[in-house]
This record gives sequence, structure tokens and C-alpha cells, in this order.
Amino acid sequence: MTTITIMPSGRTVDAAEGSTLLAAILGLDEKIQHNCDGKATCGTCHIFLLEGRKGVSKIGREENEKLDSIVGVGSKSRLACQATVLGTEDVTLEVLSFR
Repeated sequence: MTTITIMPSGRTVDAAEGSTLLAAILGLDEKIQHNCDGKATCGTCHIFLLEGRKGVSKIGREENEKLDSIVGVGSKSRLACQATVLGTEDVTLEVLSFR
């Protein structure tokens, strides 16, 4: 199990290998938009991955293309619906409040 810390609330949740960061966020009833139901077509679940980058899957083509179209993307940007837990290290992420 991987421990995921969700900022700015600081709440944590244990996530199983293969689950998405979006599922972990929603499992804690944290507020995050996710308009396309995990298909990487809307970009509303844009988060910043603060720690544990090696603990989640690599960015795929669809996710990368969607991130290229979003304003405010940086080197720590991910789509929560596309980043899956690998179970190799704990993860800290920031849910963006401006969405």
C-alpha cells in the first residue's frame, strides 16, 4: 500500500497498487473536478505531484497531449485520472483550488 497525502488539507489515504490518484482523492471526499470520468479529455483533474514521482505511472501520450493544452501546467503537473499508484513510494499531491 502507498500512503497518499493530499494537500492543502493534509489528509492521507492508503491506496492499492494500480489505483488512480483520482480514486484516492475521491475516496477521502476531497473536492476535485473530474468532468470526463477518467478519459483524459477534459483536464479538470489537473494536480501537482509534490513528492513521490517514482511512485506513480509515467505520463502517457493522451495525458501529455491534454497537459499541453492546459494553462498553468508545470513540471509537477499530472492528471489525477491518469496517474496510477505503483506501490514503490508514498506520494504527496496538491489539489488545485482554482479549477
